[in-house]
Amino acid sequence: MPAKTSKVLLVLFVTIFIDLLGFGIIIPILPTYAKDLHATDFEIGVMVACYALMNFVFAPFWGSLSDRIGRKPVILISVAITGLAYVVFAYADILFLLFASRTLAGIGSANISAAQAYIADVSLPQNRAKNFGIIGAAFGLGLILGPPIGGYVKENYGVSYIGWTIALLCLFNFILAFFLLSESLKEKNKQSKIQLNPIKDLQTALRRDTIKEILWLSFGFVVAFMMMQIPLALLWKEQAGFSDEQNGYAFSFMGVVTALSQGLFLGKLNKKFGEYKLILYGCIMLAIAGIILPLFASKSLFIPFELLGIVLLGLSSAFFNPALSAMISKSVSMQEQGKILGINQSFGSLARAAGPALGGFFYGIDYHMPYWAAALLMVGVIYWATQIPKILHAYKSIINKD
Repeated sequence: MPAKTSKVLLVLFVTIFIDLLGFGIIIPILPTYAKDLHATDFEIGVMVACYALMNFVFAPFWGSLSDRIGRKPVILISVAITGLAYVVFAYADILFLLFASRTLAGIGSANISAAQAYIADVSLPQNRAKNFGIIGAAFGLGLILGPPIGGYVKENYGVSYIGWTIALLCLFNFILAFFLLSESLKEKNKQSKIQLNPIKDLQTALRRDTIKEILWLSFGFVVAFMMMQIPLALLWKEQAGFSDEQNGYAFSFMGVVTALSQGLFLGKLNKKFGEYKLILYGCIMLAIAGIILPLFASKSLFIPFELLGIVLLGLSSAFFNPALSAMISKSVSMQEQGKILGINQSFGSLARAAGPALGGFFYGIDYHMPYWAAALLMVGVIYWATQIPKILHAYKSIINKD
């Protein structure tokens, strides 16, 4: 990798990490804080879904805008909106403001699609899966450091301090990106249509044989993953008696797994197995995690059995997401990468809206149900994944043959 590319990717990694650190801080405390404000399990799921729904509406818009005006301006705009969202969170002492904060954060969540397009701009095709792992590694590190910070601050100082902490991180992130992040898109697409119509964008993408099957595969995986992840804080608090701070450490462990696997091993694994097999292995691990997590959620069984479920959950995402992004990016031109990756994020956002809502609904019935329903869904997703080599003839050159 050229030194210039390595330096750019390092700056981008820090930018993404700071953004996802804020996300990591929120994960363990949002469900329990919403409970403190008398939210039901279903309302908690809907609250998480609001973030994802706004991401669905705005991700293609931000992606198309990044194709037209460049990646850097879109990243800066998203960081500013996210900072404002956490200022609202600092004042959120009623459910309405909590919903408003998560909705605004969803609108500003353009960083990932713009960052994916940025990485695609500066990476050689054979290095994209490895470089896409930078996003996963940043997410993993955000999960390592964010949850313990969130749990500790909530337990010792209160929720408003969390909002102000993340808002200050966003301000620092904006300054860092403004001065150190260079523009990666050399040939801007002035013809890129800027419209707020995610349904139309999805319809267009789903008519393209080279990517529609992978988009549906991603949808099923993300629904199942979110059905498992979102209720975890409630599961561990109610079944294992964990505090918010202890929940934070459990999420942090999952972040260690994700960061190490993507930051250290993903490139080698991709060379050995290829994108298709990494996707398939990620699906299998997620299905097994869904069986394990609710069975061993008590404090006496947490080590080693529940930890195994957490490891599988972290590895499933670490394998699946970068490999899938690399596959999609190889199927379109550079001028379309921002838009198509934005559409993928948007489609994934529909899944991230459906998954928490379903998870909250099932959890309200029985704490086993969201996990076992997700595992059952993954059986179908695994079958679909096994059909990819037969369906996507256009990918024969990028899928490793057995």
